[in-house]
Amino acid sequence: MCHGTLGELYQGPLRAGAEPDIAVVSFPVDRHSWVHFTPGPGAPQPLPPGEKSAAAARLFLEHYGLTLPPGRWSAHSDLRVGVGMASSTADMVATLRCLFRLFALPYDTDVVIGVLAEVERADSVFLDEFALYLSGRHRVVRRLGTDLGFHTAYVTEPGTVDTAAVTDLLLAHYRRRGEEYERCLTDLLKGFASGDPAAVARAATASAALSQDVLPKAAFGSMLAHRERFGADGVFVAHTGCLIGYLFPGRLDAALKSELSAFFHSLGHQCSFAQGGYG
Repeated sequence: MCHGTLGELYQGPLRAGAEPDIAVVSFPVDRHSWVHFTPGPGAPQPLPPGEKSAAAARLFLEHYGLTLPPGRWSAHSDLRVGVGMASSTADMVATLRCLFRLFALPYDTDVVIGVLAEVERADSVFLDEFALYLSGRHRVVRRLGTDLGFHTAYVTEPGTVDTAAVTDLLLAHYRRRGEEYERCLTDLLKGFASGDPAAVARAATASAALSQDVLPKAAFGSMLAHRERFGADGVFVAHTGCLIGYLFPGRLDAALKSELSAFFHSLGHQCSFAQGGYG
């Protein structure tokens, strides 16, 4: 099993410069991908369903010099594809975790990163904590712990985003706005270091605002204008996806959920509620 994300609390350059790397602080969500392998008689199903999961399984087996026993695969996911929930990465990590268990091998993060690096630019869902992560280089820059959590109300705007197709567009944007992103990331990391969810939410809002110049969300302006009305600490987005939502410091009661549902409905969306992070 592997959790997905509700986009990112930050996506931008690691530091201002002419050749930026794409750095992310993914926003873990209590939604998951499951992969099962059931040993049994008969011809083996050689690889799990899904092109990327199959590639991950093949690389794992080659790395350890293993062969699957007879059996069958099955999979299930709460994560929508192509909207910013890290669905494909979560599928691959769930597949790898299943294989570690099947062969009674200790979970090895380095092996997981190596496999992911062979398949796609990935999120840090293989870690059960926040992290500053270079998604293209597949490098954990800093672990940020499990002290912070948020309650969220979010919507998915129409369409999907091909992350690979927009990479050059993003990098050009980062070069133009590098100093603003650097201040944003500094504020975010300070918020994590001090255990201040409000500071993290403010930095997430700043990151979301910066992303409006390159991959805008239609609801962002209205949501920002009504943030204080609903008592939200900030706004988050899937920077290369279609998700946008509010960050709340505490659990939402039924009355507030009703108000939020009516507000999002007025914008043409059905909202969802989920717990993000840890804490």
